[in-house]
Amino acid sequence: MRTVTMERVYVWEWPVRLYHWVNALSVVVLVVTGYIIGKPVSFVSSAEAWQGYWFGTVRFVHFATSFVFFFNFVFRIYWGFAGNQYARWDNFLPLTPALFRRQRREAFNVLKTDVLLARGEDIHSIGHNALAGWTYFLSFLAFLFQSVTGFGLYAAMSKSTLPKLFAWIVPLMGGDFAVRQWHHAMMWFFVLFAMVHVYLTFYHDYVEGRGVISSMAGGWKFIERRER
Repeated sequence: MRTVTMERVYVWEWPVRLYHWVNALSVVVLVVTGYIIGKPVSFVSSAEAWQGYWFGTVRFVHFATSFVFFFNFVFRIYWGFAGNQYARWDNFLPLTPALFRRQRREAFNVLKTDVLLARGEDIHSIGHNALAGWTYFLSFLAFLFQSVTGFGLYAAMSKSTLPKLFAWIVPLMGGDFAVRQWHHAMMWFFVLFAMVHVYLTFYHDYVEGRGVISSMAGGWKFIERRER
């Protein structure tokens, strides 16, 4: 049996960890309330109308959480420039041909290992691997799309300045109905992303034993110590 010496590396700073958990909670709340808004449940009641305001509460929770989601996302963009080497924005994009070739090779290796469950090369990424970085970049685009379309829909019923900034999106995309359909359809991206993300996190934590799960609580990962 081969003995491997591990060393701790501080990877995820507290702003990244805070962003992650606020974002996770916001997405759960937004998906649940958004699904109810898209397909509301009908209740038969003899009570007065004002006593059955549960749907209004659902909408309020959805709208309030959307502000938390948006500003948390804006903060993460800022931290992509202010954070450490593992949090910076250039981890998510192949900026040079050489970097793209390296990331493409690593992404293929991750697919081979995670999806096909075949033996591939050891993955030495300490922060995000290449495939994860590309996937997170796509998720950031989805975050932006949901924010723009969501605030665009909200602009018609809000006096707040922020939603009014996105009022142009509704006529651009063909009206309220079209925007609602796209906004609802993109919700399923988050559902699928969350399922795959949780599975791969547990998978890598079990296979690699590098503390992937605990790193998003304490910030530390474990890597094989290199001989100096």
